[in-house]
Amino acid sequence: MTNVRQTALVVALVFVAAIAGVVLGRQALAPKHHAGSELHAVLHDQLSLDADQERRLHELEQSFAIRRRALEQEMRAENARLAAAIAAEHGNGPRVAAAVDASHRTMGTLQKETLAHIFAMRALLRPEQAARFDAAVTKALTEDAR
Repeated sequence: MTNVRQTALVVALVFVAAIAGVVLGRQALAPKHHAGSELHAVLHDQLSLDADQERRLHELEQSFAIRRRALEQEMRAENARLAAAIAAEHGNGPRVAAAVDASHRTMGTLQKETLAHIFAMRALLRPEQAARFDAAVTKALTEDAR
């Protein structure tokens, strides 16, 4: 095999390994269960919300769902930019680093907006409901994902 072919093979293998690492890392680090669904189950099934609380909660959920989808779409686009940067640089170059930083900014924005959503939902609750909700939030954030 010529040096050019060997180099091309190594570059292709590194690219595939990098993409596989990103995909596997996202799967390994992702929670096995969606804590948000547990919180919503507590809200809707265990807190005996009144009609006004239900209406206001529904409005919050609809608004946040739109924003969450937009941020998730942006993260998918950033993953595509990261893949293109890896393909172009074949290493941890400036484009790769910038793509990673952009992805982290969007993930941070999603986390902050998720917390704002949780606090907005909590603000709808009576004190006894809020205490149960707080316990569910604490459990969701500290329970070992299985």
